[in-house]
Amino acid sequence: MDHQNLPSPTSVTPSGDASATPVAPRRAHRWVRPTGDVDDDFAWMIDVEDPELLEYLTAENRFGDAWFAPHAATTEAIFEEIRSRVQETDQSTPVMNGGWWYVGSTVEGENYPRHHRGRTFESATDFLLLDENVEAERIGATDYFDLGAFDGSHDHTMFAWSTDTTGDERYDLRIRRCDDDGGVEDLEDHITEVANAGTAWSADGSRLFYVRADDQERPFQVWRHEIGRPAADDTLVFQEDDERFFVEIGETRSDTWIVIHCGSKTSAEVRLLPSNSPLDEPIVVQPRADGVEYQVDDWGDRLVMVTNADGADDFCIRTASSGDDWTDPSAWSELVAHLPGRRIIGVEPFEHQLVIYEWSNAQPRLRLLFRDGTERIVDVDNEPHDVGLSANPEWTSTTLRFVTQSMTSPATLYDDDLLTGERTLLRQVPTPNVDLDSYVASRMWATSADGTSVPVDIVRHVDTPLDGTAAGCLYGYGSYEASMPPWFSVGRLSLLDRGLVWALAHPRGGGELGRHWYLDGKLEHKQHTFDDMIAVAEHLGTAGVVARDRLAIRGGSAGGLLVGACMTQRPDLFASVIAEVPFVDIVNTMSDPSLPLTVTEWEEWGDPRSEPFATAMLAYSPYDNTVEADYPAVYVTAGLHDPRVSVHEPAKWVARLRDTTTSGRPIVMRTEMGAGHGGPTGRYDAWRDEARTLAFLLATT
Repeated sequence: MDHQNLPSPTSVTPSGDASATPVAPRRAHRWVRPTGDVDDDFAWMIDVEDPELLEYLTAENRFGDAWFAPHAATTEAIFEEIRSRVQETDQSTPVMNGGWWYVGSTVEGENYPRHHRGRTFESATDFLLLDENVEAERIGATDYFDLGAFDGSHDHTMFAWSTDTTGDERYDLRIRRCDDDGGVEDLEDHITEVANAGTAWSADGSRLFYVRADDQERPFQVWRHEIGRPAADDTLVFQEDDERFFVEIGETRSDTWIVIHCGSKTSAEVRLLPSNSPLDEPIVVQPRADGVEYQVDDWGDRLVMVTNADGADDFCIRTASSGDDWTDPSAWSELVAHLPGRRIIGVEPFEHQLVIYEWSNAQPRLRLLFRDGTERIVDVDNEPHDVGLSANPEWTSTTLRFVTQSMTSPATLYDDDLLTGERTLLRQVPTPNVDLDSYVASRMWATSADGTSVPVDIVRHVDTPLDGTAAGCLYGYGSYEASMPPWFSVGRLSLLDRGLVWALAHPRGGGELGRHWYLDGKLEHKQHTFDDMIAVAEHLGTAGVVARDRLAIRGGSAGGLLVGACMTQRPDLFASVIAEVPFVDIVNTMSDPSLPLTVTEWEEWGDPRSEPFATAMLAYSPYDNTVEADYPAVYVTAGLHDPRVSVHEPAKWVARLRDTTTSGRPIVMRTEMGAGHGGPTGRYDAWRDEARTLAFLLATT
């Protein structure tokens, strides 16, 4: 798509009065599209270095602060409620790995965790490996600090650790030596501009593999670093030139192989490298083929593959002997057959068992498969829930550690004896000042425009009646085949205690009901995602779950696209919209291959530079469809350094909303000037950020 710059009229700069509604400068610009030319006076915001953009974002933040000022007491009350429900000084359950017990801890008043180890379960905190608070202070990371890698060598004497201090997702990587007596020392090794796409150690600890990203933020190169040598001497091991593919690196659970995984949205290719022979050339397991996805791990004498090959839309599991020619399809035999509707996500091999992670009937579950062919489901509560693997680093272990949670129960950790089936409760995350019996959750089904049944999980206080009077918040995502299991939130309790109902929709575009659920909500079928969310919203009203005029919707990133599209299509349906780092300018972004991640996203959304996607994407693009209407209250967040959804998308959308809304309801935007896609990283800052969001929701529903 070509574009033309036209002469710019005089820009209107935002007022210095904090309470004055910000007015974004205008610069005439015209996009040339297959569907017809489009004027866009806010296209200039794509330049994040433009001083006028920074001035405008600052003005929006000032305006937001002024709007929130009368709600300061509510915000502070919710913040204190969240804090009161968290055991601030706490530690995780120690996990055994290589003769050491590893554990994490938090301390009241500190934003970030500490990482320890000891020789026994009871002494797991004896030796401090890394204190994120100390490192953040040492680096000078006052606004943002993220620990990416924290990966121990096979002999547990060294740890690769990486940090991001801006939110741009480009990490500094260091090597820390850890002695048996608790001494720690960072070596001189220092590698910059590292992608957060995994690390892997050679068996002897002499070499570390890591990943770099290209200019479009796509992880595409695997490098090998020799410990003790300058980073300038590092060796390029692999480069992926197809812009659709992301590169990740890791190790099999047995530590036998280093795994280089190349994946697009629709296909994959895996290379293996023996960890005890790190200078070898990586071996291709199976050459990439359009529409064929796979991942591999090793199970002692064989490889295990999870794949959708040969029409296994919801994936099957195959095995091949370690000595076979893996590139030959005949070398692979079926272990677990494809079953439509049972979406196999992955496997975790233990020495004598496979743990299969899958989704069935819009619920996640763990299934154990033994070498003799018998199997067992790991039973959990029937209430809508999440279940997943916890830390299980030892391949020879006969104990499976897993965690489960729901909207009424915090994360609960168990050990499952793989031989006897006996289950041991290890820990439930403490929630002081909370009566968990005061909340109840259930599942309902709504009917979408085409007759499809859509699941929605609902949680409320037991005293909140379902008589059509309660306010509500509906959350959704619905993209990338991302399945959204219910989760526990201490912040959410502040809504439930005030009589709100909270609902989690599972629209098409996610993966909760299998691969078909995803395919029926992407590309030319994307409108189904929005139809499903709208249907759920209407159902909540007609079923008396919420008051028809008191429903908010919330979503982030692609979920921000979801709520933006629903709002522009049905502004009458919602009282309030919370759009966090929303992907709302989809036609313009997906038309520019020079922008970060655009090419890799075409397989998810389509390429609007030509039909049929030019018309299909224009039909739902929130920015393009923001026209004069009676819009709900809107709260939008953004991150100045966000590499995934550039700050210009939410900024220009807010500017256009201010031009077009006729409702007089508030439109508020907050940009984290020192953060990226995920917002604040310190836990106290994150709690205050959430308190602010919930205060907006309460004030506008």
